[in-house]
Amino acid sequence: MNKSWSELNRKMQIQLKKEATFADGIETLFELRKELMQAADGFFRDLSREEFCAMPFINAEGYHSKTVAYSLWHIFRIEDIVANTLIAGCGQVFFRENHKECTNSPIITIGNELVKQQIAEFSRQLNLGEVQNYIH
Repeated sequence: MNKSWSELNRKMQIQLKKEATFADGIETLFELRKELMQAADGFFRDLSREEFCAMPFINAEGYHSKTVAYSLWHIFRIEDIVANTLIAGCGQVFFRENHKECTNSPIITIGNELVKQQIAEFSRQLNLGEVQNYIH
């Protein structure tokens, strides 16, 4: 997470905790999502499949040990689950629109159970064009 996203995330969390600033928190959330989508679109436009699946720091702690493909999967599966299941009380887009099969994903989770080479293999299995469709 870059500095701008971190600041927006922190600001949003503070705003959402208070009734008086809740609506502002929603606007900040939309601003953060817009920035994230611009970055994701840039990845899909500029990176090769090899770069999406690269793990140059496989033994590092945190996000440095993940692939771009996995990171996008993880972020947007969380968004789908939270926004649709927990907030809207409806089914996830992932299931409604058959994204498991379209993306060629072997999992339906956010991917926390995957480690090291499993993350790399998962990333190589994904249909990246369909992942892009899913996150939009």
